[in-house]
Amino acid sequence: MTTVSVIGCGHMGGALVKGLSRVDTHRVTACDLDTDALEAMEPYCAETTTDVASATADADVVFVAVKPEVVGPVLADLDLSPDQTLVTIAAGVPRAFVAGHTDATVVRLMPNLAAETGTMAAAVSWDAPDADVRAVLDDLGEFVVIDEDLMDVATALNGSGPAFVYYLIKSMQEGAVAEGMDADDARTLAAQTFKGAAETVLRSEESLDDLIDAVATEGGTTIEGMEVLWDSDVDVAVGDALHAAADRSRELSGGFDDE
Repeated sequence: MTTVSVIGCGHMGGALVKGLSRVDTHRVTACDLDTDALEAMEPYCAETTTDVASATADADVVFVAVKPEVVGPVLADLDLSPDQTLVTIAAGVPRAFVAGHTDATVVRLMPNLAAETGTMAAAVSWDAPDADVRAVLDDLGEFVVIDEDLMDVATALNGSGPAFVYYLIKSMQEGAVAEGMDADDARTLAAQTFKGAAETVLRSEESLDDLIDAVATEGGTTIEGMEVLWDSDVDVAVGDALHAAADRSRELSGGFDDE
């Protein structure tokens, strides 16, 4: 059984704790200075504590799930050995910065909130595969291994991406409501449509264009809607949203270059 400590139990840290509670292969300790946050985690982990030292003393894997500006102070409180692994998920914080403050093996991860339901999309950067981290990530969803210089892109794509998807789901819901559908029904159908389409993409070897063509048959209803999308600049807007999020991640990274 892997012993895991999660330092920082906000939205993302809480999602990690809750996601790991779905399986019986990890002993999880939640650590935060906010006692209200810890109280919310109690049903999902073996132990809660405000003491970083006790939370991490026997941990195989330590997740640092705090905001970028808090990473430095948290690292100053950690005393990890080379046998332990520290996983940082803070946007824009390079592994080199973290490695300069710990003896532990350092892994950089960009997860997303779907970790809570075991459907996370994550990008990981490491010097060598870490069996304990791999086991944790396998239980939280899907992950890909990337070079660290692509982590800003991953931050935008799968880290910020859920918000972009929620925006599109909301737009589809509102369109259906404008046509007379009940809002709750529209929300369910829109969300399930995204879920089913995404699952199809993951299971299919067909290109995305071929999958579009399979739905948008000549003379049917779908192609009428696709013509509107093809004639719009929605693809540019989505790309711009991704680029803006990636640029912000690069700005955050710059703050650690000289430290």
